[in-house]
Amino acid sequence: MFQVNDLVVFGTHGICRVEAIGSLNMSAVDDDRLYYTLKPLYEAQQCVVYTPVDNLKAPMREVSTREEAIELINLIPDTPTTWVLDERQREGNYKDIMMKNECSGWLQIIKTLYLRKQKGLVEGKKNSAKDEFYFKMAEDLLYGELAVALEMEPAVVKDMVVTRVSAE
Repeated sequence: MFQVNDLVVFGTHGICRVEAIGSLNMSAVDDDRLYYTLKPLYEAQQCVVYTPVDNLKAPMREVSTREEAIELINLIPDTPTTWVLDERQREGNYKDIMMKNECSGWLQIIKTLYLRKQKGLVEGKKNSAKDEFYFKMAEDLLYGELAVALEMEPAVVKDMVVTRVSAE
């Protein structure tokens, strides 16, 4: 169980601070159930997220350590791309990766779509709207987590990752 003030990674909200743990005074929830009150750090809208402490559907985990973040960045050249020609299958693949809530998967999407976008610029083609959606989501989640782990701004982390990806 996480504690108040812990930083966690929660679903597509990314890095969140645990603001409170306890029951909620809302009519639609079970009074006997404990909930985390989470405050996303990098969402543009100021919101609060509530999730049951025993929620098994929405993945929540500890934030990567500094060492894990550095290791992930060093593994960028060895990270495989995951391009699938069929757009529906590709989207399904991206959804599966996103549901796992892992930095390595987000990096895989970013690397795949960044390199694809660069190739498309040369050929006069664009990534699809779905590809751009998953690219942006993976970027927000990965750069936010690595920024916390490395004590940097997300924009600085993005520059580091893009520099390593584009070196290929």
